[in-house]
Amino acid sequence: MKLIKSILGWLDDRSGFSDVVMPMLRHVVPDNARWWYVFGSATLCAFAVQVISGIALATTYVPGGEAAYESLLYITNEAPLGNLLRGMHYYGATAMVVLAIIHMTQVFLHAAYKYPRELNWMSGVVLLFVVLGMSFTGQLLRWDANGVWSVTVAAEMAGRAPVVGPAIAHAILGGETVGGSTLTRFFAIHVFVLPGLIFAGIGLHLWLVLRHGISEMPNVDEPVDPATYKEDYEARLQKTGVPFWPIAAWRDTVFSIAVMGLIVGCALFFGPPALGTSPDPSDINANPMPDWYFWWYFAILSMLPPQLETFVILGLPVVGLLGLIVVPMFSNKGDRAPSRRPWAVGTVVFGFTALVVLTIYGYRKPWSPDFGVKPLPASVVDSSDPAVVHGAELVHQKGCMYCHEIDGYGGHRGPGLSDIGKRLTQPELIIRINNGGYNMPSFAASLNADELADMVAFLNTRGGAVLKKDASSSDSGVRK
Repeated sequence: MKLIKSILGWLDDRSGFSDVVMPMLRHVVPDNARWWYVFGSATLCAFAVQVISGIALATTYVPGGEAAYESLLYITNEAPLGNLLRGMHYYGATAMVVLAIIHMTQVFLHAAYKYPRELNWMSGVVLLFVVLGMSFTGQLLRWDANGVWSVTVAAEMAGRAPVVGPAIAHAILGGETVGGSTLTRFFAIHVFVLPGLIFAGIGLHLWLVLRHGISEMPNVDEPVDPATYKEDYEARLQKTGVPFWPIAAWRDTVFSIAVMGLIVGCALFFGPPALGTSPDPSDINANPMPDWYFWWYFAILSMLPPQLETFVILGLPVVGLLGLIVVPMFSNKGDRAPSRRPWAVGTVVFGFTALVVLTIYGYRKPWSPDFGVKPLPASVVDSSDPAVVHGAELVHQKGCMYCHEIDGYGGHRGPGLSDIGKRLTQPELIIRINNGGYNMPSFAASLNADELADMVAFLNTRGGAVLKKDASSSDSGVRK
């Protein structure tokens, strides 16, 4: 023990660790800054998990073409602890996003962005967007079909920007199409550029926290007055303040350990996200979908009319960033208590509700064809007529069920067919199938007369009368 103390004393004397770090750890914080204030340090802890697991994964990951996909298969299935590390990296990213949003919501509700902490809020907003950028760039590094197509769609979206759009798209892809150069570029951004920005942002954020102190819990009797706030804050700290270490830090420590335990637990029990098929540009059935924290944006874009897509694609992220940054510029004094700021509570409730609803809608993605839909079971077809049975098989084989739902089976991009026999007559069905319609291809060239007759016979059972394949159906146009 004497030897260890001697070594530590020597290191401290030469490095000045206790002179620099300990005053930071022992800075005085308000005594009422309790469990509401643990989310910032927990976000930092989740980032540390990302750094450690990311470094471990980078020692085996190969950021080059097909080798990237093969290296991930090796990490997941063969490398010691590889499956656990991939899971920790994935759930750590989820934890970072969730905790950062909760932290910013708490700061917004408590108006902790007001004088003199405007820059604290602004730096936090930038950090949130960088974290989202980390999450997006990490998706491509899986180098499966979903990741590749997602980046292709993102580049197409960026390419819509006037004048600079093509240059931005070229910069994203590292060329004209997704390839090895794209992967190398995203790897560099994900591993070096964005983490560097996060380290710098965290350093600035912590320095601002130390400079201005941690805000107290809001009090209806203590509105913020820039002329007197600093003096009042220092006076309150002298009366009720406590050192962050060790008195206040134990809550941050307990919560951060719980977050790490949850990340490791999810990695152990649920494992990392499954790798999709290797990227194949010729696969037109690919259905790119971002990670869950972008589903809300995915849903918004799906509901837009075509004439507004470009404006929202390019404008929403910019408006969101600028809108959050300027919040303290318009409200940096006055009441902080949520009870005196109903508009702030309403904004949070509305935003959270919209986020949940849009995320669920994005998960269901009713605007996209469901290429994995299974054939209709016999219980749904519910007929012994060979024509009707064959027609039900054709509805699946010809891809109708990719977009249309029948009694709970199929996609949701197009209208449901569960009661189509009530809504369209036999001639109307024939015209619609042969000629197609809005977002529906024509099937005249892919169905012969018998197949068309069988398909119409089946669709008429969906709420209509069962039709027999006979001369009368020929007269009505089925066999023309």
